[in-house]
Amino acid sequence: MGLIDTHTHLDSFARDGELAATLDRAMAQGVDAMISIGTDADDWSQYAELARTHPKRIYYTVGLHPCSVADDWPDRIGQMESFWKRSPPPVALGETGLDRFHLPKGDAEGARKLFENQQAAFSASLVLAKFLGCPVVVHSRGAFRECVEMIDASGFDWKKVVFHCFSEGPDEVRELNRRGGRASFTGIITYKTAETVRAAAVEQGLDRLMFETDAPYLAPAPHRGKPNQPAWVRHTAEYCAPLFSVTYDELARITTQNARAFFGIDGE
Repeated sequence: MGLIDTHTHLDSFARDGELAATLDRAMAQGVDAMISIGTDADDWSQYAELARTHPKRIYYTVGLHPCSVADDWPDRIGQMESFWKRSPPPVALGETGLDRFHLPKGDAEGARKLFENQQAAFSASLVLAKFLGCPVVVHSRGAFRECVEMIDASGFDWKKVVFHCFSEGPDEVRELNRRGGRASFTGIITYKTAETVRAAAVEQGLDRLMFETDAPYLAPAPHRGKPNQPAWVRHTAEYCAPLFSVTYDELARITTQNARAFFGIDGE
């Protein structure tokens, strides 16, 4: 069974005229499908069209990344629901969440206001996702506790929550798992300094494990420092198979089944 890259950003590949080659490289490495993750209104329609023209290979989400949040965030979130009337509809809402890392430095008031806007946009996104009954892809950077508390307060179904690009440790993944949520893992897990991330993946276990590239970011070893691509999710899976004492084929089968079940993606 082939792999699914559960979190990638295809806009840069399409913009550079590299999409066809990127898809071919992914297929050659046994990556059968990928989910292109929405971050702002300017990529949602593009991803919807890619999903329409590449059925069963490209799926997409619609979401407002916390680093895309501005004062007009209600207008953009107000545009999201219409995408669930399209064919095909998104497979999740996201990415959405909170990001302290990219808040302005040296401007405490500006940072406070921006973070408040992020919280308001995240809250509104959870309300919409609850109404739609769809999964949510959470971006959490420097704000794990706040994200968890907001999801708790929202009453959103934790079984439909994935914290993408998980870079916390075992304690935090236990927090997600005991609520019913899960973490997905990028090429960070292959880095020498990522012992806590590997420990978190093992703590979570195989039943909820999913892989992603977050391409064009966070290329796994041995390509660290280069622009990432969906084909390289295979490196991450191959690296992780010994961590779980299974073969690569078994890990691919399990993680692909997990991804299809979580996102509601039909098999081939």
